[in-house]
Amino acid sequence: MAKIDSISVNRKSDIISAAIEVFAEIGYFRATTAKVAERAQISQPYIFRFFPTKEALLLTALEVSWARVIGSFRKVVETASPEQLETGLIQAYEDILDAYQHEVLLQMQAQTIREDAIQEAMRSGYGEVRRIVLDAFRAAGMPNAEERTMLFLARGMLCNVSAALGMPELKDV
Repeated sequence: MAKIDSISVNRKSDIISAAIEVFAEIGYFRATTAKVAERAQISQPYIFRFFPTKEALLLTALEVSWARVIGSFRKVVETASPEQLETGLIQAYEDILDAYQHEVLLQMQAQTIREDAIQEAMRSGYGEVRRIVLDAFRAAGMPNAEERTMLFLARGMLCNVSAALGMPELKDV
């Protein structure tokens, strides 16, 4: 039984990874579960074993992408000295951009989707990132922690645009 559960977990993970890629490449509205299934090399009905709707699949993909950013930032906050905190957070985000660009593009696209559940997932993700950074900046005794947090998040958004447009000069400030 454990082997079957392991296979199901792996297939679910494969579906989520495929969905992240497909949604990032062609957008949520143009993406179909058939395209996700093709990318995951499974049958389309198998997707519905784990996700009742395409929106549920998108929400899970967003959850995975936010968990990666949040986990990465928490690790920096737990290990970096106050002097290295901001630099460590910047490096962590640049590493995410390099290794998980599809997830970043997925988040960028999700910002424009007006569905309530998707908007709430995005607010929740951004809110948690903001809380982590602001709390860490305050705990490190940084002056103007609120303003530095806003600038940190704004720079992150500019890095996203840079990655989406292939314009590295936007982030090399």
